[in-house]
Amino acid sequence: MLDDFMVRAALAGAGVAIAAAPLGCFVVWRRMAYFGDATAHAAILGVAMSLAFSMSIFIGSMTVALMMALTVSVLSGRGYAMDTLLGVLAHSALAFGLVAVSFITGVRIDLMAYLFGDILAVTRGDLAVIWGGAAIVVALIGWRWSALLTATLNEDLAYASGINPKREQLVLTFALAITVAVAIKVVGVLLIAAMLIIPAAAGRPLSRTPEGMAIAAGAIGIFSVIAGLRAAYEFDTPAGPSIVCVAALTFLLTSVFRNVRA
Repeated sequence: MLDDFMVRAALAGAGVAIAAAPLGCFVVWRRMAYFGDATAHAAILGVAMSLAFSMSIFIGSMTVALMMALTVSVLSGRGYAMDTLLGVLAHSALAFGLVAVSFITGVRIDLMAYLFGDILAVTRGDLAVIWGGAAIVVALIGWRWSALLTATLNEDLAYASGINPKREQLVLTFALAITVAVAIKVVGVLLIAAMLIIPAAAGRPLSRTPEGMAIAAGAIGIFSVIAGLRAAYEFDTPAGPSIVCVAALTFLLTSVFRNVRA
């Protein structure tokens, strides 16, 4: 079954959707959209480092994404405006990554595949990495779910309950770095934030509980992958952007549904 490239693509996309669903909910609740975008943009620098030192793309991109997320977390409370800081770091990391890639010789690099994804070229090894990373993210978020919800709701309440909000922020940071690393092959660094935010935002009008929103986000993400791949096959369009387009249309439909119900 895995010899069919479309089946591999669908499985890879589903793995990314499952990993992004619960994490994306916290990104939406905490209003961390730019934070996720900056972490994703930094991954291209990790790709350049991986190619330069002949190491795994997954390890390189996850390491740099984690470093970026930790840097933002440290600097955010030291007199820097968050939106300005994220803008500077995100675009700087992307620019340095693209420049670093141009200096690498002897390696053929398809930048479009890393920027916008190349889900149709996913291999069995990539599937193992994607689903392994997704399992780690889901297990980590599931383990810290209650503490993360409390810290997201109110930091003072979290401290009163014996929960350290900074520790929970580190858990989200680590999960975000893993998600970026596994998603770079599927949708690319420029569209990773879209897969984190759009399915979660689309699932909000369909749910009444945090757990329901995470499940709805996962279902919408998987539907977007399958429908996006089908649309890319029928209309000969790029697969990664097609997946995001389907997710965006789903968000539009759920928004209309919420307004009609209201």
